[in-house]
Amino acid sequence: MAKKKTPDQGKKRANPEGVMGLSAQVLEQPITDTLEINYMPYAMSVIISRAIPEIDGFKPSHRKLLYTMYQMKLLNAARTKSANVVGATMKLNPHGDSAIYETMVRLSKGYGALLHPPVDSKGNFGKVYSRDMAYAASRYTEVKLDGVCEELFRDIDKNVVDFVPNYDGTLTEPVLLPTTYPNILVSANMGIAVGMASNLCGFNLEEVCSAAIARIKDPEADLLETLKAPDFPTGGLLLYDRKELENIYRTGRGSFKVRAKWRYVKAENLIEIYEIPYTTTAEAIIDKVAELIKSGKIREISDMRDETDLSGLKLAIDLKRGTDPDKLMQKLFKATPLQDSFACNFNILIDGMPKVLGVGAILDHWTQWRSGCVRRAAEYNLAQKKDKLHLLRGLAAILLDIDKAIAIIRNTELDSMVVPNLMEGFGLDEIQAEYVADIRLRNINKEYILKRTAETEQLEKDIADLEDFITKPARIRKEIIKQLEAVKKKHGTPRRTEILYEDQLAEIEPEEELIPAYPVHLFLSKEGYFKKITPQSLRMSSEQKYKEGDGPAFRWEATNAAELLIFTDKQQCYKTWVNTFDDTKASVLGDYLPAKLEMEEGENILWACLPDQYKGHLLFFFENGKVARVPLAAYQTVTKRKKLTGAYSDKSPLKTVLFLNEEEEQELVLYSTEGRALLFGSGLIPVKTTRSTQGVQVMTLKKSYTVQEAKILEETPIVNKSRYKARSLPAAGALLKAEDQGDTQLSLL
Repeated sequence: MAKKKTPDQGKKRANPEGVMGLSAQVLEQPITDTLEINYMPYAMSVIISRAIPEIDGFKPSHRKLLYTMYQMKLLNAARTKSANVVGATMKLNPHGDSAIYETMVRLSKGYGALLHPPVDSKGNFGKVYSRDMAYAASRYTEVKLDGVCEELFRDIDKNVVDFVPNYDGTLTEPVLLPTTYPNILVSANMGIAVGMASNLCGFNLEEVCSAAIARIKDPEADLLETLKAPDFPTGGLLLYDRKELENIYRTGRGSFKVRAKWRYVKAENLIEIYEIPYTTTAEAIIDKVAELIKSGKIREISDMRDETDLSGLKLAIDLKRGTDPDKLMQKLFKATPLQDSFACNFNILIDGMPKVLGVGAILDHWTQWRSGCVRRAAEYNLAQKKDKLHLLRGLAAILLDIDKAIAIIRNTELDSMVVPNLMEGFGLDEIQAEYVADIRLRNINKEYILKRTAETEQLEKDIADLEDFITKPARIRKEIIKQLEAVKKKHGTPRRTEILYEDQLAEIEPEEELIPAYPVHLFLSKEGYFKKITPQSLRMSSEQKYKEGDGPAFRWEATNAAELLIFTDKQQCYKTWVNTFDDTKASVLGDYLPAKLEMEEGENILWACLPDQYKGHLLFFFENGKVARVPLAAYQTVTKRKKLTGAYSDKSPLKTVLFLNEEEEQELVLYSTEGRALLFGSGLIPVKTTRSTQGVQVMTLKKSYTVQEAKILEETPIVNKSRYKARSLPAAGALLKAEDQGDTQLSLL
């Protein structure tokens, strides 16, 4: 049965606020509140709990993984499947299995990102020097803790570090790991937080321990004497710059350069690269070299390939005949990631606060923190020994009358009264009485009790020594030094990154520019199409291709390292370099210069030249009959500027430009639209120092007439030279006779 409708039902309700009443749901909130309430907690979480490493050298994700493996008894044990570790770590790290496994990969020995990786791995974990080599799934690989982890977890069960609940409060985890050496300087680490970042390079463990010892003994010790330079697991050559390293050690910021190691195989005429900078990958190097070969900037290489195998990294470069491998490598170091910079930013968390610290300050903070760990371990041992001594003193009390103790226990009817009766009978406290009551019947004899109580004297000495140890910082520092010496002896390894000092570097500096200066032919059309053609290609096909209505304007014989000046009708000069253009063929149109040089809309090319050594002069011929003589050196710049404004005067339209050799003067002919010609010597034109000069009046013109063109006399058909030659300037010139006009039509170019 249908329900009866109310008067309001069946009517379409008006909704002045929109379809879903959205305006009623929008809550306005000041941007300052949004930042404080929503953004700041996120930013602080990223900084403190994710991206920035702490004084033990680990980020929280690293620490959770390693502590889980420690709890799984994987220190000095057989390996287990990585998937087992990943699953167990999720009890501490809720970010997902893929994130946890990626963390494990970076900490693994197989990946090779750390000098002393804490995870001993088996299986494919990829490689730090490869961008494309993928690691295997966690179900295929196996892991355990490496032996160096003994130093990461030493005395962790002795309350040396604080523990906090995990994310759901079911377990506890350490806030820091009690590393017995400055792992923060040994393990390379990088993190990007909110508004800040961190980038720590690795140092050799043996050198770090020596530097820490030297710093503890003498706070003013020169760290560069013991901590020579950073060290990377990928090896390479570090270009030693003492001033820069001193700055990094002092401020925690700066950069240094690392280059690849290579060898020349003469029998096969190839170069083998077997160690590369830590900051790059084999694929990035190959891609850059291929780009240089394609652009023609490197012509000595016939092939390059990746021959990396189980024995390690190897990039092979096949050389063309006659190539000098040393000079080629200098070019590659300048133009490819085979030489790269490492930018240091030693930003670490100290008591929850991010700080950028130098190496010395980091060692000081680590020593202070480690002193606290050693003191807490001593306090734990002291408490244990005091408790034991307290029990033994209770045991010694019953030695005076063992029969009495037995009688008290035998005559006590209720079990709950045994401890109170012993306390009353021998003057013991509850803990001592419980201990005595729990002794087995067979041990209630004089021999057993005497053996146990004989430890009392040694315990008293140990307690006194520990109490003295805790109160004397000098003894604590001495213990830290002892531990550092042990770590250095047990886990120290030789440097992997070789140091290349300045005197060694000077011997192998490149002797030539990176740009190869091979011969080329250059062509520029009237409409602005530019071509660079090698002599070999030109011999194969010399017929130039142009667009319909276009044609040749300029042609030069030059080298690939040449510079090119382009003058336009907007009083601008564009500078470009021939090597930036690809080698091409006569059968193509070439590069369109207005687009390549990013010219303004409607801007056209008027003239171009190769400045060579910037010697000589340029003659600018203007429509109003004036001529300006400007040194070519006025267009030379120290920096590689691509555009010079105010290249010439804008008072009158420019008709043409001529280059004048510095060593000799030329006879020039100026033509007007009236049909006149004026012959004069270039020596009559004074040199002006500014580019935008209007020049001097050379040709006087009647109204409605302008300058049409200027040429060198040898390039004109003029026969009667004396008719047109001016005795002084300015002059009107003479009307051209038929025999002096020739058959060619005058044009701008």
